[in-house]
Amino acid sequence: MRKWIVAGNWKMNNTIAESIALAKAIKEDASGFQGGIIILAPPFTALYSVSEIIKGSNLGLAAQNMHYEDKGAFTGEVSPAMLKDIGCDYVIIGHSERRKYFQENDADVNLKVKKALSAGLIPLMCVGETDEEREKGITQEVVGRQVKNGLAGLAKIDNVVMAYEPVWAIGTGKVATSKQAQEVHAFIRGILRKTYGDAANDVNILYGGSVTKDNIGDLIAMEDIDGALVGGASLKADGFFGIIKEISSRK
Repeated sequence: MRKWIVAGNWKMNNTIAESIALAKAIKEDASGFQGGIIILAPPFTALYSVSEIIKGSNLGLAAQNMHYEDKGAFTGEVSPAMLKDIGCDYVIIGHSERRKYFQENDADVNLKVKKALSAGLIPLMCVGETDEEREKGITQEVVGRQVKNGLAGLAKIDNVVMAYEPVWAIGTGKVATSKQAQEVHAFIRGILRKTYGDAANDVNILYGGSVTKDNIGDLIAMEDIDGALVGGASLKADGFFGIIKEISSRK
């Protein structure tokens, strides 16, 4: 049986002091939620500080990105070994903002997923279509390509978490209906089954895109939606806990 997962992606927000305060507030109440996994993804500058705050708790730590090389002349980049050294268990890979603003493609995502796994990090691999692509009716074509290319060459997917984030719903206030989201989540799981068989049934597939405590209930009730990748709502402890409460009570 799959455990629910809620991951808070703080993006380029919060100073170290603000990150410490938020992590402390979340840690204080997180112990009351059992049966699932709660992950915090602060900015790089706050990773170590947050790692120290949540040490010994039931909270996991994620980086928002990483390079696919172990070391070298890659100014401004961070390696998986550096992330492990600072206390990370997870890393977000292929977020739509990385694809849009930094031209990351499926090949980059694939290299990062493989490197994360080899380094002992669990990748949260993101896929999703734009508004224009949905309007054209090519959602499955786009998402299917991203899933297949992102996981190409992997013999197994035991430690991979998928996240479906319709690009048109990220930071826009728009949210996919539960039916729309379930259709894509089921489609993703179907692709995984074709390659990995029954192991696909154990893969967590999260939904991301303007998630709040008010809209997550209908989404998490769907069979193939196992949790949420939360953006803006994760920047306030009460909003984040509202989402966790809804998910933990329904899964």
